[in-house]
Amino acid sequence: MSDGAVPRGRATFVGAGPGAADLITVRGARALERADIVVWAASLVSPDVLDYASPAAEIVDSAELTLESTVDIYRRAVADDLHVVRLHSGDPALWGAMQEQLEHCERLGLTVEVVPGVSSFSAAAAAVQRELTVPEVAQSVILTRLEGGKTPMPAGESVREFARHGTTMALFLSAARAKQLAEELQAGGYGPDTPVVVAYRVTWPDELMLRCTVGTLAETVREHKLWKHTLFLVGPALDAHGTRSHLYHPGHFHGYRRADRTARQALRASGG
Repeated sequence: MSDGAVPRGRATFVGAGPGAADLITVRGARALERADIVVWAASLVSPDVLDYASPAAEIVDSAELTLESTVDIYRRAVADDLHVVRLHSGDPALWGAMQEQLEHCERLGLTVEVVPGVSSFSAAAAAVQRELTVPEVAQSVILTRLEGGKTPMPAGESVREFARHGTTMALFLSAARAKQLAEELQAGGYGPDTPVVVAYRVTWPDELMLRCTVGTLAETVREHKLWKHTLFLVGPALDAHGTRSHLYHPGHFHGYRRADRTARQALRASGG
């Protein structure tokens, strides 16, 4: 677009959330209400989410599109001053192939907004009512997938290497090779008794949440035939009990609360 030209058209990338229509953000739902065209991943996003769109909106299934034909829609948005909502599953920043689209939108001069969404790993943790960052157990969460799929992994990124940290891991796009996944997790240092949550289509009507261990992961997946739409949470935090955050300890102080002196001394004596 030449200098001084007025931008025409708009593209909004919206995270639809993990499945349930009411887990889309308010901002995402409002973007759908205003959309002239909705490009959505029909195999990954619940059709109920489209209830937020205007009846007059053009609905396009992204499964039928290549990047080039998607860009043609953005080009039409510029020519006709249209608002396109690109509806991604979960959060568009994770395995959404969004970056390549953003670059084309920038070259076309489209006004762009990205609306985050609830990722399935967050929904899975909520479904089993577990915190993924438990004090003194795990303070990091690694989001990754098993290497060897359709998209190459960068050098140095492997399940085995990440597993060496022993913290919480959320593993996407790996169910079809569950045996290999379990082997890599154990080779990296997780013991066979390390707890695992297997989350199939979390928040969908046919949601299935299973508990197993790294040692029984492959058997569990095979028994329930979970080859697709399955996420794994792995790590000791999933079965941790009896720990306490220092933030809400009476011996901890911050800008809004003074510490109790006796509790402060006890906390410091314990190494806190």
